[in-house]
Amino acid sequence: MKICVFGAGAVGGHVAARLAAKGHDVSAVARGSHLAAIEKNGLKLHHGDEVIQGKVRTTNPGKQDLVIVALKANLLDTFADAAAPLLGPDTAVVFAQNGIPWWYGMNTKAPDLSSLDPERKLAKAIDPKRVIGAVIYSANEVVEPGVIMNHVPNNNMLVVGEVDDRETPRITGLRKILEESGMSSPPAPDIRAVIWSKLIQNLATAPICTLTGATVAQVRADSGLSSLSKRISEEARSIAQAYGINLALVPQRPGGGQSSGMPHHKPSMLQDYERGRPMEIASLLLVPLAFARAERVASPALETLVSLIAYRAAAKGLFRPAA
Repeated sequence: MKICVFGAGAVGGHVAARLAAKGHDVSAVARGSHLAAIEKNGLKLHHGDEVIQGKVRTTNPGKQDLVIVALKANLLDTFADAAAPLLGPDTAVVFAQNGIPWWYGMNTKAPDLSSLDPERKLAKAIDPKRVIGAVIYSANEVVEPGVIMNHVPNNNMLVVGEVDDRETPRITGLRKILEESGMSSPPAPDIRAVIWSKLIQNLATAPICTLTGATVAQVRADSGLSSLSKRISEEARSIAQAYGINLALVPQRPGGGQSSGMPHHKPSMLQDYERGRPMEIASLLLVPLAFARAERVASPALETLVSLIAYRAAAKGLFRPAA
């Protein structure tokens, strides 16, 4: 297949390397020194004791059979601006982001999600019939330009599903391609349940880590922070349940459960804050809180943390609040 991975950083690069090594015609959209290294040497993925390497295109990819968008949610307008040359009549687009995705409200009840696509660039550029939902479980790091280290070998998963949860030929075909490339991709009866399951994990740790500078392990080891984390998790579960989300439908990772098994790392939200990179405040924090408010689900702990982080992120210029 002709597959473009748009946003071939740590996570996207992992997927691109696997697909390229399996013989697919893969194009990678990246930037800076990482892009230059990919152009020269291809992508190299360290997966435990295994090294997976694939040659990928970096220029003039043309029309694709499939596009996998692995940008962070707050950078998706970049894809909207560049999407047209990649899209043939039947090109599917997989959106693999954390938090609530911009397309979530298609065919289901949801509050106002305009903050996820404020200028409607995505809605205008991407026909709804192209959209495939995805949730990725894979901890990676770009250790040097063009070289990615996977920190959870044999415990990586990319769950995909139609926005209306139909089992279509393109979904079963995509799962087969991913499995053949070494990425677990089990069936998911409800893609939104998978989205909420990972979001609950993120909400229980990322906000606290971002405010304190602590790792996940440090939060869990501190009785006060651990108690706060549990309260946020309970609030997030209540929000999901208010929208009829059945978390029992979420598939487990190959190693069991859904967590990464990397408690000593800093969540990406904290990494972005420390490195001065734009933060995913809307999709990971503000929109989940909007879900709670719309159904009048009491979420006092989440309300407090979201206000604090949004303020800190805006003060540092890493998030622009709505006017």
